[in-house]
Amino acid sequence: MPLNAPRAKPRRASIATEEDRAWVSFYQRVGKDPAIAAEVMAQLEADAQMKRDHLALYLCCRESLRLHQAREARNQRIGHFVRWLLGGFFIRLPKALRRALGRSGDIAVACLPEQGAEPASAKVRRLSADPKVRAARTAFKSQAGTETPATAAAAAAADTSLQVARAGG
Repeated sequence: MPLNAPRAKPRRASIATEEDRAWVSFYQRVGKDPAIAAEVMAQLEADAQMKRDHLALYLCCRESLRLHQAREARNQRIGHFVRWLLGGFFIRLPKALRRALGRSGDIAVACLPEQGAEPASAKVRRLSADPKVRAARTAFKSQAGTETPATAAAAAAADTSLQVARAGG
């Protein structure tokens, strides 16, 4: 050994134990914190000898990062589903209800009875077609001609109202 060669400093025992404790803490923390795992993995990839010495730590870091990515992807899928569900419940459903209620007014108007379906006019038509009622009417008219002029005017008014009812129905 040459005299001018640098001497390797002997490591103190306390420094070695602290270094070992630090590595042990890295083993414990890389599984919980992906930021520490990424930093430790970058340091191990930079030095091949250190990577060989701490291969299990390197593999733990890779596993931690892979699990973190899987958790993030799962959280994104869940978030997308929740946004879709709440968007459907609070945005698309009220729009559809508004559209349906807007059309319901038209439906309600269509459900109303027709104007020409007056029950009284239908009854007048049926009665005027009945032969018994026709005979009674003609008998009434003939009696009205022999009575006073006031009763004749009332009969004429009744006759015109019957004609109006026929024309309206």
